[in-house]
Amino acid sequence: MAEFSLELSEDQIQLQKWIHDFAENVMRPQAEEWDEREEFPYPFVEEAAKIGLYGWEFMAEIMMNDRTGLSTPVALEELFWGDAGLGMSIMGTGLAAAGIAASGTRDQLAEWVPQCYGTADKIALGAFCASEPDAGSDVAAYRTRAKYDEATDEWVLNGTKAWITNGGIADIHVVVAVVDAELKSKGHASFIVPPNTKGLSMGQKYKKHGIRASHTAEVVLDDVRLPGHCLLGGKEKLDERLARVREGKPGNSQAAMQTFEATRPAVAAQALGIARAAYEYSLEYAKERHAFGRPIIMNQSIAFMLADMATEIDATRMLVWRAAWLGRQKKFKNAEGSMAKLKAGRVAVHSTERAIQILGGYGYTREYPVERWHRDAKIFDIFEGTEQIQQLVISRAISGLRIE
Repeated sequence: MAEFSLELSEDQIQLQKWIHDFAENVMRPQAEEWDEREEFPYPFVEEAAKIGLYGWEFMAEIMMNDRTGLSTPVALEELFWGDAGLGMSIMGTGLAAAGIAASGTRDQLAEWVPQCYGTADKIALGAFCASEPDAGSDVAAYRTRAKYDEATDEWVLNGTKAWITNGGIADIHVVVAVVDAELKSKGHASFIVPPNTKGLSMGQKYKKHGIRASHTAEVVLDDVRLPGHCLLGGKEKLDERLARVREGKPGNSQAAMQTFEATRPAVAAQALGIARAAYEYSLEYAKERHAFGRPIIMNQSIAFMLADMATEIDATRMLVWRAAWLGRQKKFKNAEGSMAKLKAGRVAVHSTERAIQILGGYGYTREYPVERWHRDAKIFDIFEGTEQIQQLVISRAISGLRIE
C-alpha cells in the first residue's frame, strides 16, 4: 500500500511546474479571447497536444501510474489556475475516457480511449452523455432507450442528452441509456458511439454563464444502430448484472454514478485552481492598490477577507488530496469525494466573489480576470452532482440511511 505524504515527489513537483508554466504563458494570454468567442478552442488544444498535455498517454500517466493519487489534483489545480474554460476544453474528453474505464473491458479501454484523444497531429474529442433535459441529478428518470436487436446483434438508441461537454462535436460519444426501465437506475448501460455514426446529431448549443471556451450542447440520438461490441462491458456481463438485480441481489453502481464517483476529486481540484487564482490576484492587487494614503491590504476589512480565503483554500486542498489518495487506494468510506467536491465548489464561488469585492468597481469589469473567474466558478456548484446532491450522498454515507 502506498504511504500518504503531504510532500510531493520530485516528479510531481516537475509536473506542477510544467503545467503552471503552460498555464501562465499559454493559457492566460488566450483566456479572454476564447471566453468572448464562446467557441471550442481547437488551436489551443492542438498546442496542448503537441507538448503532450492533451492525450491519453498523459491521462494514463497521472491517473493510473501514480500510486499516491496526488498527481491528478496537482495537475488540474495548475491547469484551472490558468483558465477554467480552456482547462475544460482539455479535460472534457477525460469524462468519456472515465466512462469507458468505469464500465468497459480492458480490450474496450485499449480500443476506444486512444480514439477519444486522437494524435498530436490530428486531435480527436470525447463526450460523456448522461444528463437529459428532464433528468440531471435524477438519474433514475433517464429516458434514452437502448433496445437489443438479436437478429443483427445491434443496439438501437433513441433519446436526447443535455448539457454534454463536447456534445455533437466529439469523435467518440459514450452514452448512458436505459436497457430495462423497470429497474430504474440499475437498468442502465453505457455504449460507445463511434465516429460518423448515423443518427447522432447535435441539438442546441448552450450559451453559458461561464467556462464559455468549453463546448456544451444537446446530443440527439435517432435510431442510432451500434454493433454489439459497442456495449461497454459486453452483453454477457450486462445480462448477469440485470438478472442479479431482478432477483433482489445487489448490483453494481449504475453507469453514470460510477463515472461521477471516480471524477469528483478531480473536479474538486479544478475548482480549487480557480479559487487560488482569484486569491492570488486579489492579494497582489490589495498590496498595490492605494486608498487613503496606504495599501488597501492595511485595512482589516480587506486583510481579513484574504486571510479567510487563504485558510479556506488550504483546507480545501487537504480535502481534495485526501479524497484523491483514498480514491486511488479504493478506500472511500464516508463519501470523501463528494465532501471534497462540495467544499471546493463553495470555496471557488466564495473566493471569486470576494476577489471582485476587493477589486471594487474594477473587479466588476471585464478588464480584470476576476469577473470571468467568478462566472467560471459557479458551475462547480452544479455539474457532476449539484451542491445538494453532494450533501445527499454524504448524509447517506455517514448515516447509513437512505435519506430522501
